[in-house]
Amino acid sequence: MFKGSFVALLTPFRDGIVDETAYRAFVEWQIGQGTHGLVPCGTTGESPTLSHAEHMRVVELCIEVAKGRVPVIAGTGSNSTEEAIFLTRHAKEAGANAALVVTPYYNKPSQEGLYQHFKAIHDAVDFPILIYNIPGRCVVDMSVATMARLAALPNIVGVKDATADLGRPSETRRAVGEDFCQLSGEDVTVLAFLEEGGHGCISVTANVAPKWVAQMHEAWMRGDYDAARAIQDRLAPVHEAMFVETNPCPVKYAASLQGHCSGELRLPLVAVSQANQKRIRATLETAGLLAG
Repeated sequence: MFKGSFVALLTPFRDGIVDETAYRAFVEWQIGQGTHGLVPCGTTGESPTLSHAEHMRVVELCIEVAKGRVPVIAGTGSNSTEEAIFLTRHAKEAGANAALVVTPYYNKPSQEGLYQHFKAIHDAVDFPILIYNIPGRCVVDMSVATMARLAALPNIVGVKDATADLGRPSETRRAVGEDFCQLSGEDVTVLAFLEEGGHGCISVTANVAPKWVAQMHEAWMRGDYDAARAIQDRLAPVHEAMFVETNPCPVKYAASLQGHCSGELRLPLVAVSQANQKRIRATLETAGLLAG
């Protein structure tokens, strides 16, 4: 079972290429700060603009730095089933602990199409798979009934739920059972998600506040709900600031302020506006997340 704070890792670039030195240091810092797990090559990692070679290299670097100290769930999704199989096979061979496979974007498959897509990946690669359900990005929303069908397959082990529907984890638990891993994809509602039966979160905010996010989950897991709520209240303005524009533009800028990366993005993503840069900087300063 995966639980706690998993960071949706950003991918540092410098002069148009992946900054491997910055990435290694960033992954090591995350582990040192107490992050419970790593997720390379997700949406926050700008996976749509990574070449296959870059995608595989980033996954390999993450696993290499982690050295088994925390689990690695590699993003391997695509709107091409064949490509998703290829990337999932690579994640297994590289030594990841599981694959995070997003629902096919743009194609807009039916529920049966979603089922067949994930079943094909499942059947092709003997490897744990988490479904990444994010209707806001992919247009399609996997129903609880379809997820229950998929959960009957032995290697479909969980979901990253970015629906922002706080009734969904309870519905999923009732349909699938307690052992199906449910990770939130929404920082701002994570405590409510945990209350409804979730097990953790794949977090954007953990890129810039990993210690606090991890401590919040640890407080929740030991039953110290007041402490968890206090941390979440402290983090709430940071959560909001990380989504003032399209993810990962704000968090990339925030991480650059902390010295973790250059802040460089790949088109069609561009730097956040000057007004939002000021807002992000002020939020990090108020939260005590900027040195000096």
